[in-house]
Amino acid sequence: MKRSRESESNFFVPPVFNGPCADGIIRFTRDLPPAHYLFRINSFSLFSEVESVQKFKSGVFDAGGYKWRLLLYPNGNKKSNGDGCISLYLRISETEKLPSGWQVNVNFKFFVFDQIRDKYLVVEEAGAVKRFHQMKTEWGFDQLLLLDCFKDASNGYLVNDSCTFGAEVLVIEQKATWEVMSMVKHPAGNPISFKIKGFSKLDKEYYESPLQTIAGCQWKLIVYPYGNSGAKNTALSLFLKLAKASVFPLKRSLFVKYKLRLVDQIGVNHREHTSEHWFSANTESWGISSFVSLEDLRDASKGFLVKDALIVQAEIVLISCLN
Repeated sequence: MKRSRESESNFFVPPVFNGPCADGIIRFTRDLPPAHYLFRINSFSLFSEVESVQKFKSGVFDAGGYKWRLLLYPNGNKKSNGDGCISLYLRISETEKLPSGWQVNVNFKFFVFDQIRDKYLVVEEAGAVKRFHQMKTEWGFDQLLLLDCFKDASNGYLVNDSCTFGAEVLVIEQKATWEVMSMVKHPAGNPISFKIKGFSKLDKEYYESPLQTIAGCQWKLIVYPYGNSGAKNTALSLFLKLAKASVFPLKRSLFVKYKLRLVDQIGVNHREHTSEHWFSANTESWGISSFVSLEDLRDASKGFLVKDALIVQAEIVLISCLN
């Protein structure tokens, strides 16, 4: 099986310390060098012996439109639990040139070159996005590697007193579009009511109610007096339609729970059916083909057809709204 270029290798990756790894910190090896920055240190032992200097700053490099540098503690950052380790941090530079209130969100990886195996040890906090701002200008690892592990020549990190570190910095630009979804019960504008007169003389396949605005959208009822599809000539068909759906965003949908109703005009025994549907540009109408049989519709005792007129309604019970 072919290996990907960035994967765990078949050789041992030394842990940071002799115990469980810190939560969320992962280590793996890859062939590719870091995309943004590498710096090599010769005579590492001489640097680490300078007691008056606890850390060293790399040169400034560009990544994601910002300036950065690495801070290396060759004997560990003793103020942050890094004693006995290599500590390495990423710092944003030239912040005086950034606008007031600036912040930069970053996912970054550190690299240590294995000179024996020609591979890079990669250290990162899995899935972490760090926010750099005026009060927090650096992030990194107090315990990148144990010094004993780093100095063990068989691991390949320090060979002939030289070593190479690197960084890859992914800046996550804040260009997201915010939307807020909420559910509204019984929105204003309910119900949609449509009275059809002269039922016995109707000669069109279907009839549409006037547009009615509810929850910022326009709706209408569609009535097939003598049925559509499989209910043709046997039942009245009733549908709720999202009007002007062609201008509705193609991949956006609107959840609606609603009641379709045929009004009992002489009593309270209305014929009702509750439906739930995601309305969109692709599915702009939804309802029931066999809403009421023509036999029941014409049954005078049921009160659906009075003086050759019927009344149908739609009541939106619950609707999703995007702002």
